[in-house]
Amino acid sequence: MKTTSLLMLAAATVLTACAGGDASRPAAVSKLPPMPQPADNPATPAKVALGKQLFADPRLSGSGKMACQSCHYRNLGWTDAQVLSRKDDGNLNTRHTPTLYNVGYQTAWYWDGRATTLEGQILAAWRAQIGADPAKATAVINAVPGYRSQFIAVWGAEATPDTIVKSLGAFFRSLVSTDSPWDRYEAGHSNAVSKDAIEGQALFAGKGRCTTCHAPPYYGNSTFFNIGLEHGKDKPDPGRFNVTKSETDRGAFKTPTLRSVATSGPYFHDGSAATLKDAVRYMAGGGKPDPSKSAALQPTGLSEAEIGQIVAFLTSLTSTET
Repeated sequence: MKTTSLLMLAAATVLTACAGGDASRPAAVSKLPPMPQPADNPATPAKVALGKQLFADPRLSGSGKMACQSCHYRNLGWTDAQVLSRKDDGNLNTRHTPTLYNVGYQTAWYWDGRATTLEGQILAAWRAQIGADPAKATAVINAVPGYRSQFIAVWGAEATPDTIVKSLGAFFRSLVSTDSPWDRYEAGHSNAVSKDAIEGQALFAGKGRCTTCHAPPYYGNSTFFNIGLEHGKDKPDPGRFNVTKSETDRGAFKTPTLRSVATSGPYFHDGSAATLKDAVRYMAGGGKPDPSKSAALQPTGLSEAEIGQIVAFLTSLTSTET
């Protein structure tokens, strides 16, 4: 479990994430399109604010001690810096906590893509990760006068499990990694990034063949690849196979976004790469010799210096939104 001081720090970063910007900075730049909004849950400022408040509230959990944000911190790229995090009941997860950045652009959720909507993923995590009975947790929320009045203002009625989930979904869709140094460089601010970052981007798109799976502007998508990480494990994780039951998907996991990736280590679905350079080195080397590994992953011949330049480019994708 996280310490109280870390929770307080995370809460502070959550509360300041949408604060006013610095007038001395250039205007924010985004290469991403407007966030898609579901017809049954379009975002409003009041709904996003309500979802942000719920996100930080441990009263949603079964124990009353674990909030959604216990595994997702703004200063850690909306992840938790753990190889594997613990659930509300103390049991260890079997996969690494993914980032919430740009989650609203996805078309499949969880590392294996088993959730087909963001709201469906939120409901499942509410039950499984923070151990809640949604009906009981909703009754706790409705017993708080401030929450009851907010739900009536936003939804026209007191909270229900559905409107709690939808409020959280609206907040999650607001977590967009944008206005990075690389975005500003592409917008014409030539001094926004280093020479190494510029050379790293050329390697990323060229010799490294990284854009095969991590194409801009998202630098990640809802597709699934086996990169060999489960090879040789005593109990290999079937990954996407658990969803599709297709042998071609055994050991395959979703391609993560690389926006703000420098803040969200460790890396991969099993958290096995401690640093971003470790992760790039693994991919550049072609991964482990799993016979089911994706044909897209092949050794690239990148040198250590070139790997470092790609890391410099990836670091330049770090969001600076205020």
